[in-house]
Amino acid sequence: MLLLGACARTPGSGGGGIVSTNPCVDSVLIRILPASRIAAISHYSQDPAATSLPLSVARRFHATAGTAEEVIALHPDLVIASTYTPPATQAAYARAGLKTLLLGIPDSIAESQAQVTQIADAVGAPAGGARINADIDRAVTRWSRKDEPSPSALLYISGDLATGGSTLLNEMMTRVGFRNAAATYGLTHTGTLSAETIVTQPPAIVIAPERAGRGTALRRRLLPTTPQAVFPRVLINCGGPTIPPALERLAAIRAGL
Repeated sequence: MLLLGACARTPGSGGGGIVSTNPCVDSVLIRILPASRIAAISHYSQDPAATSLPLSVARRFHATAGTAEEVIALHPDLVIASTYTPPATQAAYARAGLKTLLLGIPDSIAESQAQVTQIADAVGAPAGGARINADIDRAVTRWSRKDEPSPSALLYISGDLATGGSTLLNEMMTRVGFRNAAATYGLTHTGTLSAETIVTQPPAIVIAPERAGRGTALRRRLLPTTPQAVFPRVLINCGGPTIPPALERLAAIRAGL
C-alpha cells in the first residue's frame, strides 16, 4: 500500500481514471489498482475521524470534497459514490456524461464482500477483489468462536452513538463471541441509548474509539466498575479490507475478559 501511495498521481487538468467520493471505496481501490488509475479519493479518507486508511497513505492521493464541479473537472472514466449522494449531484454527473456506480452501506460480512466484488469488477480488477475477500474469509474462520458463553458488550462508534443489531459491526461482535448489549436494548442500527437503560442492564464491557470526549466521561460515571476497551476509530468506519483487523481487535478484547 505504501508503494502505491508513493506513486500517486498529481492532479492535473483531468482525464481518465477512477474518482471515489466514498471513503470505504477508497480503501478498496488503493489495494487493487495502480495509483496511476486513481484520479481522486474522498476527502474523508484524509480525515482522522473518518478514514479507514493510514493518513500517510491517503494524503499522497488527490482528494475532492465530492462536489459535482470538482469531480466533473477531472473527466474520470468512472465515479464511485454513495447512494446518499445528493440527487442534484447525481444529475450533474449524468448531464456531464459520467459513468457512475452508487453503493450503499453493507450490514453484514457477506454484503460487504459482495460490494468488494462489485467495486473490483467495475474497475476491471476482479482478482484484487478476490484477494480481499479471501483475506476476510480467513479472518472469519480464524476469529469466530461459539464454544463459550457470550458476554454482553456495548460498542460506541463515536460520542454517544452505539452500534445496534442490524449492522456489520454487530455481526463481527457476535462472530468473536460477544452479545451486542445495544441489540438487547432494542437498538437496531446506530443510535443513542438512555442512561437509565445502560445502568439498569449494564454490559460486561464497553468498547469505544480511543478519542476521549463527553460521552466517555459520562459512561465512566454511569459504569464505574465496567471494563473499558479501545477499538480504534480507523476500524469502525468501513467493511471490506477493514474486516480482518477489526475482527482481530474484537477477538483480542473478548479474550481479555
